Amino acid sequence: MGISAWLAESEAVAYRHHRDARPGATGAWPAWVSPRIRHAFGRQGIEAPWEHQIAAAEAAHAGHHVALATGTASGKSLAYLLPVLAATADGVVPDGCRVPGARGERSGLRVQSQPTALYLSPTKALAHDQLRACEELGVPDWRVAALDGDSDADERRFAREFASYVLTNPDMLHRSVLPQHYRYARLLSGLTHVIIDEAHRYKGLFGAHMAAVLRRLRRLAHHYGAHPVFVCTSATIAAPETVAAALIGSDDVVAVTADASPRPALDVVLLSPTASLTETTAGLLAGFARQGQALAFTTSRLQAELIAIRARELSPAPETIAAYRGGYLPTDRRSIESGLSDGRLRGVASTNALELGIDIAGMDAVITAGFPGTLAAFWQQVGRAGRDGRDATAVLAAREDPLDAYLVQHPESIFERPLERTVVPIDNPFVLGPHLCAAAQEIPLTEADAAWFGPDTVRLADSLARQGALRRRPAGWFWPHASRAVDSIDLRSAQGKAYEVVDDATGRVIGQVDASASDRTLHPEAVYVHQGETWLVQAVEEDDRIALVHRADPLYYTQPQSVSDVRILTTERSRAFGTGELSCGEVELSSQVTSYLRRDAESGEVWDQTPLEFPERRMTTRAVWWTLPGSLLLDAGVAAVDLPGALHAAEHCAIGLLPAFVPCDRWDIGGLSTALHPDTGAATVFVHDGLPGGSGLAERGFDLAEQWWSATLDRLLTCPCEAGCPACVVSPKCGSGNNPLDKDGAAGLLNLLLGRIPSRLPGAPTPR
Repeated sequence: MGISAWLAESEAVAYRHHRDARPGATGAWPAWVSPRIRHAFGRQGIEAPWEHQIAAAEAAHAGHHVALATGTASGKSLAYLLPVLAATADGVVPDGCRVPGARGERSGLRVQSQPTALYLSPTKALAHDQLRACEELGVPDWRVAALDGDSDADERRFAREFASYVLTNPDMLHRSVLPQHYRYARLLSGLTHVIIDEAHRYKGLFGAHMAAVLRRLRRLAHHYGAHPVFVCTSATIAAPETVAAALIGSDDVVAVTADASPRPALDVVLLSPTASLTETTAGLLAGFARQGQALAFTTSRLQAELIAIRARELSPAPETIAAYRGGYLPTDRRSIESGLSDGRLRGVASTNALELGIDIAGMDAVITAGFPGTLAAFWQQVGRAGRDGRDATAVLAAREDPLDAYLVQHPESIFERPLERTVVPIDNPFVLGPHLCAAAQEIPLTEADAAWFGPDTVRLADSLARQGALRRRPAGWFWPHASRAVDSIDLRSAQGKAYEVVDDATGRVIGQVDASASDRTLHPEAVYVHQGETWLVQAVEEDDRIALVHRADPLYYTQPQSVSDVRILTTERSRAFGTGELSCGEVELSSQVTSYLRRDAESGEVWDQTPLEFPERRMTTRAVWWTLPGSLLLDAGVAAVDLPGALHAAEHCAIGLLPAFVPCDRWDIGGLSTALHPDTGAATVFVHDGLPGGSGLAERGFDLAEQWWSATLDRLLTCPCEAGCPACVVSPKCGSGNNPLDKDGAAGLLNLLLGRIPSRLPGAPTPR
């Protein structure tokens, strides 16, 4: 049976949604676009722009910041390339892109004023894809260059001294361009446009870092006499003008959201949760790859590897199946990308690394293995289907998870609900403080810099001076150290430099692991999977952040176990919540990996448990929590011995469902439950942000608590399992091995909390 026939007949299909094809609407080229630019696009087969491309290009050319949020493959590149080309190739510069009498001019800096533009993407791959597209335009005398960690000395010099349009990423801007701004004075002094592609990726910690980097960029551009226009693009984002304003620090943002491009017909299929998600997804990937090209998006690197391995076993052409994820070396990534582009690869299992707008056409099908956490991410993945105009299929293969199960039972939550708002916690002091140090090293900070970094600038700078990080002088705050301030800032991690995974036999670096995940991923004897191969960790050199591994094929995988605690530092908001109390504030988390389990690779059965010795990790963040008074529990007949399992199960289910209401996934948040917390004196359930300083998720949970916890109760009551399963209360990230858990007790407890029953929990003994 073919894959299409299976989808048409399978009982695993819970819901089908059909989206009709839509024609496009074009308009005339803007008058300021020169004939040679129009001809360049004409050679690409573009005779006239779509209406939304015209609207965005006109706004940017007029000097307004732009937030462009239209569908995948809607031609956002052309929308920003038109004003970029007009400025950098034809010299037609928007009004207001120069700052008369700026510091650079007054200080006598001799810099050229050739118009330049900067493109920022969250990945190297996307920047190189854009480079290829720019080169294919063939505009004479338009100098374009990629600048990233893979660039050699000659390529860096060309970007620095000659290029009109430089394509890079936030990490390179942060670590190289801004700290060495005097070497990039030509680029910065002529800056007319900054393109921020795939802006929806800049949320949470990464978004806060990105906002700080862009403020440093605007400050230095102003120093050299430039005032660039920013264009933020995203295929899927709610309130794009609000997100753009938070990122760039300006309210003058024009939103363009009416998509005028054509789109093919699309069938979206929701599959019921399955315990064998890897097997199901691998079968779909192999089946679709027989008929055309397909992508399978996964929620973890390990899952991508395992699905690719199994899909190769099921495929008659295993060499056409591959995995793709972060941590691969540049040569491996680009080989896979080119294989997809030229058709050598028919099926790829990927993390969200291929979610972005890399120009890979011809995807006949997309499989999403487990809901990716947000509707924005889901529709971004679905947008990969039918990119070359052909009708396509998208499949959500639901996993056994509270959120997936809830969405399959409530498909209107996918197809009728608006996209989540992206949260950018720009006022996080744990992020802004280090960037103020970096800014002070670039140019000494003054009180006037509050215009760039916000009203807390002076207070934070004084605090940093008291700590010895900065030094206060009459002229402002200076960086007094010989080291580079930027070297202590990792834009994508709260824990600094990533660990390199090294083959002990050859010395070859085979991958990288974020420092925040090192204790859980690279402990001694951990099983590490890379490109379908399994390795055993034999030693970790903490000082150099290197993990030595050797090839092995064990019949098991490893799962870390940990203990954690929460201490309330401040309670900033409180209110009545059903029969309990709801609070929100600052907390200190402590966690420690204590052991690991070896589980059978086929059945998941636990073989044994081995103790580990790791230091305790501490972090200050934000949390939302509720409490139930002991007297109420006593009156309801809740036995003390049953309470921990009921609270723990309620916590797990709620964490799994929060992404249905707040833009995050369950890995962005954590939780803790206790029958008697020392800071509250009551039974308490905490749900906390997973980032230092918080990311705004706990506050949103506080505001939406009634809807969130009502949905949690409904999931507990409707899940057909008897004692708890991954679709309701069993968590894949539980540090205590999902013990104890009491599903029925959790439902009774939430009934009591939400006031749905007045007295005893189901099955509770009558008090005597």
